[in-house]
Amino acid sequence: MAATTATDQDVTTGVRVTEHSITVSAQPADVFALVAEVSGWPQLFGPTVHVEVLEERPLDGGRSEQLLQIWATAGERARTWTSARTLDPGAGRIRFRQVVSAPPVQSMGGEWIVEQDGDGTRVTLLHDYRAIGDDPAAVELIEQAVDRNSRAELAALKAGAELGAQRGELLFTFSDSQRIDGSAEDVFAFLDRADLWPERLPHVARLELSEDEPGIQHMDMDTRSPDGSTHNTVSVRVVFHDRRTIVYKQTRVPAAMAGHTGRWVIEPAGDGTGIVATSWHTVVLDPEGVRRMLGEEATLEEARALVRKALGTNSSTTLRHAKEFAEEAHAGT
Repeated sequence: MAATTATDQDVTTGVRVTEHSITVSAQPADVFALVAEVSGWPQLFGPTVHVEVLEERPLDGGRSEQLLQIWATAGERARTWTSARTLDPGAGRIRFRQVVSAPPVQSMGGEWIVEQDGDGTRVTLLHDYRAIGDDPAAVELIEQAVDRNSRAELAALKAGAELGAQRGELLFTFSDSQRIDGSAEDVFAFLDRADLWPERLPHVARLELSEDEPGIQHMDMDTRSPDGSTHNTVSVRVVFHDRRTIVYKQTRVPAAMAGHTGRWVIEPAGDGTGIVATSWHTVVLDPEGVRRMLGEEATLEEARALVRKALGTNSSTTLRHAKEFAEEAHAGT
């Protein structure tokens, strides 16, 4: 289990330093790769909603630099910030520093250290941070978030790395698409205004939508199943108006899943007329949850088929109604 091994504060600068560490039964190169490949973070780390590499350039000695934008939950809120990273695979180190921090953080940086430890790997996660105005309440809030997220990230890293090849069996991606003879703006408006889905979609029984900050939505939704039962999911959505794309992560998922991320993408049709709206899903199955839900003899293949059908049915229904909405609006112009 992850443990805080040191917490200190520089009384002159107000910078606090924390250290968390964990031992992983996997090889350092495999553990390092999970930390280095940010495209997989939303499926690996609970707090991470979405990550984009804004810039990347190689350095000498096999090192590289990246500029990232990260969207993640911190407590009850979702936030975004920009970080610079220096990756040094040879030394097993990844240094990071927030370039643009989200209040109440004034500055934050740190380092991942991945090193051989007997037959396994020792991972150390360092943070240094300062609150805006050194406000004691903000310092405490940041300290709690860093401790909570560091422990969760290290535990998730350990679990993911120790799954080894089985991780590939649990993770799968699929999509559903709909051609629409209408405007991309109308389709995007339908998907963006999820607060209206209970009026517009037959499978949505209830939905509460709020914005933690512009472009970051928190969604609490009750969905009807074909048998009349409802299940609840909670998601964080990141809305890119300029790209007509919405990415999301469910922070509360059904029993058979350990994780679920997705995105809505609207693009011009290949033949130059109309548009294509696509719903993408990436799912990580939970073997224990699968057995609880489907029985001890259930296979991962059966669980994949069930999840694919359930998520695909809802996505396809949403896309059909978005098509009707956009095509009716187009016909009226």
